[in-house]
Amino acid sequence: MTFTFRPLDPLKDAELLHTWVTHPKAAFWMMQDAKLEEVERAYMEIAADEHHHALLGLRDGEPAFLMEKYDPAHRELVGLYEPQPGDVGMHFLTPPTDKPVHGFTRSVITAVMAHLFEDPATLRVVVEPDVHNKAVHALNEAVGFVAEREIQKPEKKALLSFCTRARFLAATGVPS
Repeated sequence: MTFTFRPLDPLKDAELLHTWVTHPKAAFWMMQDAKLEEVERAYMEIAADEHHHALLGLRDGEPAFLMEKYDPAHRELVGLYEPQPGDVGMHFLTPPTDKPVHGFTRSVITAVMAHLFEDPATLRVVVEPDVHNKAVHALNEAVGFVAEREIQKPEKKALLSFCTRARFLAATGVPS
């Protein structure tokens, strides 16, 4: 599967995102009860933030998933670990579907990681998924993440995990 990326447009894409983040499948996104205006506002805040960026992943030109990247020295993980130069934080969300495609989510996380490592300044990707999100832990491991420890964030207990460029290559064979 081949994906491309474009910056998320908070106004144009809010309705689509709202259907994704409020779906029961997106429970770990913690926006289940969000109103359309709240989703729009949240992504307008991200769009205005120099340390946090949201992108849509496209398949054949159509929105297929959401990706966020952030600077963990300034967002999400401040005070919870010692960031290193070249660390980039990441979130991704695949939307619900009535017609699941085998391997789609793994293809998405692989594409997201390859996209992040296209930037030579990215040396390590950091994630902090909910400790109960076993499906994403398995996906993270499949692309080279190594869990370091559990951390307590304000909204959840999370599994702090890291993936270097070398681990990504070893796990996927995808050069970055």
